[in-house]
Amino acid sequence: MTETAQTLWIRHPLACADERAAGGVVVAGSRIVEAVPAGGQPSQPVDATFDASRHVLLPGLVNTHHHFYQTLTRAYSPALNKELFPWLTTLYDVWANLDESQLALASELAMVELLMSGCTTVADHHYVFSGALLNAIDQQVETARRLGVRAALTRGSMSVGRDDGGLPPQSVVQDEQTIIDDSQRLIERYHERGDGAMVTLALAPCSPFSVSRELMGESARLAETHDVRLHTHLAETEDETGYCQRLFGMRPLDYLEDCGWLSNRTWLAHGIHFNDDEVQRLGRAGTGIAHCPSSNMVLGSGMCRTLELEAAGAPVGLAVDGSASNDHSNLAEEMRQAMLLGRLRYSPGELTHEAVIRWATRGSARCLGRDDIGGLEPGQQADLALFRLDELRFSGAENPLAALLLCGAHRADRVMVAGRWRVIDALPCDIDLEALMAKHDEAARRLRAAL
Repeated sequence: MTETAQTLWIRHPLACADERAAGGVVVAGSRIVEAVPAGGQPSQPVDATFDASRHVLLPGLVNTHHHFYQTLTRAYSPALNKELFPWLTTLYDVWANLDESQLALASELAMVELLMSGCTTVADHHYVFSGALLNAIDQQVETARRLGVRAALTRGSMSVGRDDGGLPPQSVVQDEQTIIDDSQRLIERYHERGDGAMVTLALAPCSPFSVSRELMGESARLAETHDVRLHTHLAETEDETGYCQRLFGMRPLDYLEDCGWLSNRTWLAHGIHFNDDEVQRLGRAGTGIAHCPSSNMVLGSGMCRTLELEAAGAPVGLAVDGSASNDHSNLAEEMRQAMLLGRLRYSPGELTHEAVIRWATRGSARCLGRDDIGGLEPGQQADLALFRLDELRFSGAENPLAALLLCGAHRADRVMVAGRWRVIDALPCDIDLEALMAKHDEAARRLRAAL
């Protein structure tokens, strides 16, 4: 923020996720500079105001796990009604034919869909690198910058193919030196540090059953050297537990720790099948969990022990996961799913709508190692999501904040990223949605036809 930055008061929202900002927030440049109490006024004169009296104000939602490319294979008939391993083996043969133009469209559509749902920080776990996809992460960086969204991108990898007992076809498996060299290149070229970073890079071997022990260990060492984060899938299904026990002679979390990954540098996708001792170990380590409720339900994987993990000290965030197992990229809808699924494990008094909003904002930010996003406190980034309750689904709702989840909010009316409006009147700025969908649909058809 500079002294000449224009100030904007987003004033008197209908409701606010943070009671301390019940009168709205003042934005200058890319930051929040003041939280206004209920019925109050800013402490200093402002240059402009935005009337938020018909809006529910949230910090921008933060997604912690996705696979953008999977928007091309939603509701794909051969993969329907399958559990994780057969689902994966069916789709790997499709994904192996991805090219850069298809990935670019898939990434843009996924980011736009997330943005329209109130998500200001998008995350992706891309691990499919065929010969036609050598610059996948570079493309995603360019797309995120063009759209003006914050992006937590991960350099995924697979080094163990079907020839060696893994799940992916050999055409999308890379040798480990290629993976490490490209990981280092991407970190050095794109990873931003400090408050306000718009693009961050993490290292993300796909899963224990698709990379070697050596690659897991080398990734941890490289992350330590360059001070970046680590991400992978873990403990998603009981099949995975059995696989790790047969192959490594230990449970998935023991294997993770053996590879040097059990730390507060790491966040894990799914994290469902942990026992009591493992929950406590994760908490002591400060290892984050990206909770993916819709995907867990679609694949019948199980229910994450969210509240126990959080109580133990593990950051819990929210994620849409891939659009071939969800099958959407809507983080607002994911909040409702997280609340409903959670109440099959916990009582309504334990699993509240406030808890889920916390996961989707501050908890997700902690998973990504950030404290400059996910809240409405002065000094934090001006990443905001504003929802109107003017659809039939909200009519009669008394508690506006709870209505977002209970009545099923799915589309933000206004979204701000780093002090810039990126969604206005429920539409993304500078995006032709019809043209994007037409190009994306054609790319999906072409991908399916390549089989």
